[in-house]
Amino acid sequence: MDQTRAPVLEALAEYSTLGRYGFTPPGHRQGAGADPRVRELLGGALAADVLATPGLDDRLSRGGYLHEAEELMADAVGADVAFFSTCGSSLSVKAAMLAVAGGVEGGLILGRDSHKSIVAGLVFSGVLPRWVAPRWDTQRHLSHPPSPEQVDRAWDEHPDAAGALIVSPSPYGTCADIAAIARVCHRRGKPLIVDEAWGAHLPFHPDLPTWAMDAGADICVVSVHKMGSGFEQGSVFHVQGDLVDTDRLKLCAELLTTTSPNVLLYAAIDGWRRQMVEQGGALLTEALRTAQRARTALGRIPGIVVMEDELLGVQASHDLDRMQVLMDVSATGATGYDVADWLREHRRIDVGHSDHRRILATLSTADTAETVGRLVDALVAWRAQYDGSGSRPGDIRVPVPRDLQLESVMNPRDAFFAPAEAVPFEKCVGRIAAEQVTPYPPGIPVIVPGELVDAAVVDYLRSGVDHGMNVPDPADPDLRTLRVVAR
Repeated sequence: MDQTRAPVLEALAEYSTLGRYGFTPPGHRQGAGADPRVRELLGGALAADVLATPGLDDRLSRGGYLHEAEELMADAVGADVAFFSTCGSSLSVKAAMLAVAGGVEGGLILGRDSHKSIVAGLVFSGVLPRWVAPRWDTQRHLSHPPSPEQVDRAWDEHPDAAGALIVSPSPYGTCADIAAIARVCHRRGKPLIVDEAWGAHLPFHPDLPTWAMDAGADICVVSVHKMGSGFEQGSVFHVQGDLVDTDRLKLCAELLTTTSPNVLLYAAIDGWRRQMVEQGGALLTEALRTAQRARTALGRIPGIVVMEDELLGVQASHDLDRMQVLMDVSATGATGYDVADWLREHRRIDVGHSDHRRILATLSTADTAETVGRLVDALVAWRAQYDGSGSRPGDIRVPVPRDLQLESVMNPRDAFFAPAEAVPFEKCVGRIAAEQVTPYPPGIPVIVPGELVDAAVVDYLRSGVDHGMNVPDPADPDLRTLRVVAR
């Protein structure tokens, strides 16, 4: 295919050139009706905000712009089929779960390090989770993706499961052995879904971890806005092989998606694909060099450990995206929460992730020596002024792994929709959770609906919230109460 084309972008340019006008949504009419104060800031975006059909394309989509853009994406990365989503990978992964396991009594094999959107998919679909525990680094309080051997044992225990779903890369950039896990699934004739939200860039450079499609996955979900250059909420799911019904997948996506997709998101995905095909190798080569320079400079700051070797090994992760620069700050005595807050307040820098002992800087093809220098200078300044005050990593009481692995006693959907009551958080021990509790980021639930709450997790979350942890999804984000299944 002609990878110099960008059909959605071209159609958008033609819409403007021809002076089309629609008596249709959006009501702002390409900015003409917007408040001038809004137009001053968002004018370019408003001008390109047109209805998909009839607007960008005609009422029957006879131009085929979106379909051609999806075909170009699949061709660029070697997938059989690609679908664009304007509702983020949170929607895409739910569609994949429904397509593979919807209506199947055997459930779906899932890593327990799954994102909250996957748990939402369980609630929405009623699919029964067959959890596989992540591997835990008890010294560093870090989880690693499940191993192929763990997935193989899960299949022995749940041979009727419809498929498996693994998150890789993790929000830390650590990767599972997707090729081996795919072989485990395919020996049983079952598909593997990979939530690769953090891996949109992986197909475009050989020095990055192996892309899930190249490793044999059947469905791969990517977020173009995370490691690519798309707008927030731009996502693509790719399909290959004959273990997944692509028509069923499309129908499942239609159940979930908006009927008013944002053309801006389609256009950005389309343009990013063209950029990666034409320039991705060079851009990512330079980005990896920039990341290495950042790792070296940040690693020289006293008390800050830039994690790399610690994340890899037989009992750890299979590979690592080194554009995710994970820093352990616990040796300084500070929490990652405090460091992140100081960087924002004093240096106007935001980091993508912070926890009780780490911060994460996600680098992209946009970063340069200048932006990395700004981060290094900011952390040097933080280290110079830090006097040991504030929260300390030990203030957050992280349980041993066995206490984090709560017993699932009820289907997540049944628990979520069951009659519930809000009880004081400290008194929910031994009760069945009716909502999920997720430190965010990275967005991996500590409590899933249907799990039996234990005292160690209550202590962990209570101490975490008291010392800076963000837990946005419960009905009471301050965790004074928790919704549990009514007795």
